[in-house]
Amino acid sequence: MPLIRPATPEDIGPITEIYNDAVRRTVATFDTVPRSLSDQANWFREHQPRYPVLAAELDGKVVGWASLSRWSERPAYDETAEVSVYVDEGHRGMGTGRALLQALIEEGKRRGFHTLVSRIVQGSGVSIHLHEALGFTHVGVLREAGQKFGRRLDVHIMQVVFD
Repeated sequence: MPLIRPATPEDIGPITEIYNDAVRRTVATFDTVPRSLSDQANWFREHQPRYPVLAAELDGKVVGWASLSRWSERPAYDETAEVSVYVDEGHRGMGTGRALLQALIEEGKRRGFHTLVSRIVQGSGVSIHLHEALGFTHVGVLREAGQKFGRRLDVHIMQVVFD
């Protein structure tokens, strides 16, 4: 099982590689253009200190990452954050995503968020099941909300609310 820890600036390279692989090959993100290291470094800085970025490390290598991001610029949403979890293709199905999501939930609680929201593209049954197993519930589906690889795709909205 990988070590889940706060990401550091040294992790930006591997985080970018994992993310860009998802951009190029999957519908897990609706980004269609890979990010540069500079773009990802800016993204990382914008998350500090309110929105955590976590790294999953195995044998000294970053094999996954997760983050909480601002849900909306509007102040009324300050207690809501959006979840992102990405795992290197060679390490999927081994519990890394679960460990990252569980740690992210704990970080969300610790940082005083009231609700976490996740957008999951259609066909991502494993991700939906994982979120359900960790307490997320279905809120709704945005029909044909995105288009990637020539397909219109639905997006499932899931949410966990803390007491």
